[in-house]
Parts: sequence; structure tokens; C-alpha cells
Amino acid sequence: MCLDVNEIMKILPHRPPFLMVDRIIELENGVRCVGIKNATINEHFFQGHFPGHPVMPGVLIVEAMAQVACLMAYKASDTDYRNKVCYFMSIDNAKFRKPVFPGDQLRFEVVTTYHRRGIWGVTGKTYVGDVLVCEADFRATLVDANQSN
Repeated sequence: MCLDVNEIMKILPHRPPFLMVDRIIELENGVRCVGIKNATINEHFFQGHFPGHPVMPGVLIVEAMAQVACLMAYKASDTDYRNKVCYFMSIDNAKFRKPVFPGDQLRFEVVTTYHRRGIWGVTGKTYVGDVLVCEADFRATLVDANQSN
């Protein structure tokens, strides 16, 4: 299943400039998902990170992987995901192997390692071409959007 950015925005609550996924190119319901982001010089974060040497912040690469994972979780959910928010619970084993520059196309591959009692465990890897640039394991959960703190 492929999704373009308009279809992604019907599922994810994120909006520009914090929507970090341009396209989903593969989606195996609740098991695996592959997403794409085109890093352009127009991205707001390149202006300050770093002037004269623009590099995509690692935390935003991890955030983008998490958005792909959340999209997978939303699509696999048996409840109305439009009333849900996906929250990070933990990030482990994050490794940043190569910098990401304007003009790079990032490919995020996330795989479910477990899904129990509303908690998703996911392993994510990010590539530019065939080069691994980032990887991390994380946990997330879907909660009611109207739930109070």
C-alpha cells in the first residue's frame, strides 16, 4: 500500500513544519512500513543547524522514523485512530552513522518487534540510498486525544 502526503495527513495529526514523512511506499499492516522524506534546503531546521554547513538534526531523523511507525500503528488499530495520539515511551540504541544533508532522500524502514497491551515496540533504520545513516529502537502507545494529563 502506498500513501501520498495528502493521505498521510488524513492519518497522522502532525502538520508542517513538523510532518516529517512525504510518502509511504510499503505498508504491511502492523508488521512493517517504509516511508520517504526528501530533505530540501527549504526545511526550517537547516537555517540554524548549521549555518554554512546544513545538517539534518539526528533527533528529527528519529522523529521521522517514529512518525512512520505511528502511521503503521494507526493503520493497524482496530479503533478510530482519528481520536488517538501516538506518544513515544522510550528510545533505545539510537545510533547516528552518517550526516544527512539538503538534497538527500531518506528512506525509513520500521519493523514491529512486539505489540502487546497497546504498546508498540519498533526497530527503525534510516537510509540515504543504500547507506545506513541512523537506527533506533523505540516504544510508543496510542492514547485518547482527549485524555487529560
